[in-house]
Amino acid sequence: MKPILFIISCFTISVFSQETVEAKLVRTQAIDLHTIVGIDNFGAVYHVNGIVLHKTSSGKDLVYSNVQLGNITTVGIFNPLKINIFYKIFNTAVILDNRLAEAQKIDFNTVQPYKNVSHIATGYDTTLWVFNADMQQLELFDYKTNKTRVATIPVQSNVLDLVSNYNFCWLLTEKFLYKYNYFGSLVMKIENRGFTKLSESNGNLVLKEDKGLQYLPKDYERPLPISVNGLLISQFFVTAETLYIYDSKKLHQFQLIIK
Repeated sequence: MKPILFIISCFTISVFSQETVEAKLVRTQAIDLHTIVGIDNFGAVYHVNGIVLHKTSSGKDLVYSNVQLGNITTVGIFNPLKINIFYKIFNTAVILDNRLAEAQKIDFNTVQPYKNVSHIATGYDTTLWVFNADMQQLELFDYKTNKTRVATIPVQSNVLDLVSNYNFCWLLTEKFLYKYNYFGSLVMKIENRGFTKLSESNGNLVLKEDKGLQYLPKDYERPLPISVNGLLISQFFVTAETLYIYDSKKLHQFQLIIK
């Protein structure tokens, strides 16, 4: 019986190892933008040029900038009604509404106890996921009360990227990819085999490595390669089942199909 089980196990592993994700090209658009942040579910394009965030939709362009805070480090558009901007040099985050009007400013230099933040991501309600670089831990921070709701166990390697949705947060470090729930409990930990950046949609991840992109479906612990035929990847992001790749000249839109 054991040999039969062993053969079945090997066959299952072999079949799984041959799975790939096809990126079916849907559209290519010539576009000249500095840094594309993403495209929301309503089709609005968010892009950054130095200190200015643009939101372009139906021919209209909304802008936000803060001269005092300077260049924008990251922008989170998971919730288009509560867009978050992070200014790492000034250790400050700003929350914008869907018209790019400033709704909240969080200066982590004045928070007690002081937080030296390196990355932020959207949380539920009035919270942000923040990585406290001094404590080397991920925290769910309530910016209305200036209190930390939960904090994770410290990690032991440098942080590369941070993404989230309302239920989970993914922390990519040089050694591991961690997945936490909104209670701060670790629900997944896999070895980082060369990934440098990630994008999330509906619990599924797209991860960037030197050779290209890989797809990690929710509840999986093994990424699947995405075939994009050697396309130059300056920026990438995923919305629903649509993968966007910007090569500095053209924006390519793909439908992801697991084969």
